[in-house]
Amino acid sequence: MSATASRPVRPEGPGGPERAGGVRFARPLLVAFLLAAAVDLAGLLAGLDTVHLVAKPLLMPLLAAYAAVRGGPRLLIAALLFGWGGDVFLLADNDLAFLLGMSSFAVGHVCYLTLFGRGRARAQVATGIAYAFVLVVFLVLIWPDLPAELRAPLTGYSLLLTAMAWRAGVLGRYAAAGGALFLLSDALIATGIAEWPRLPVPDFWVMSTYIAAQFLLALGVLTAGARGTTVRTGAYRERGIST
Repeated sequence: MSATASRPVRPEGPGGPERAGGVRFARPLLVAFLLAAAVDLAGLLAGLDTVHLVAKPLLMPLLAAYAAVRGGPRLLIAALLFGWGGDVFLLADNDLAFLLGMSSFAVGHVCYLTLFGRGRARAQVATGIAYAFVLVVFLVLIWPDLPAELRAPLTGYSLLLTAMAWRAGVLGRYAAAGGALFLLSDALIATGIAEWPRLPVPDFWVMSTYIAAQFLLALGVLTAGARGTTVRTGAYRERGIST
């Protein structure tokens, strides 16, 4: 971690003219991400598993590339790529793949928490209490219906995810909404594991909330950097957020 203080944002962004030249790729990458998301969700609605298998692994690399050319911090890129790892593992329908996928997502949440935890703003205590209350109630209700071997890892993961969702609020409304949607998406997965009644086309709702969550988290970080919000880590100091 660098001790160098944050400096004003330069028009060309970190990396000077070279970075400015890379920004022209941001819009095509964003369009590609949104197109892949639309194709994936349409495939889920249509029941086309092959479309989902092809489109889902494209989502997070495209979003990570978009964040990178926008000058995003390495911790954001890492969080998105660990999300990609989780996406790929969860394509396999077995307990080992599920645990590996959950572990990859957990590392991504640690990246987010590290990034958010270095912000100057303090997360609201009332929001934290509300998140904790919802988590406890949800775990108490779902616990009897969870497979015994998944109860401990799911509880630990849920605590980490809830902490990330709460702390995301320090970077503003986009990141706060992203954290909340991530929590909702994974809650929908948990209800499926517990074999609770689910909405029609449940995978569509899981993926739609997840895609929105990751996009809003990335947008929250990038927006905070553009307006000069300080998150004290080194390499992103030019825009006020770093790795």
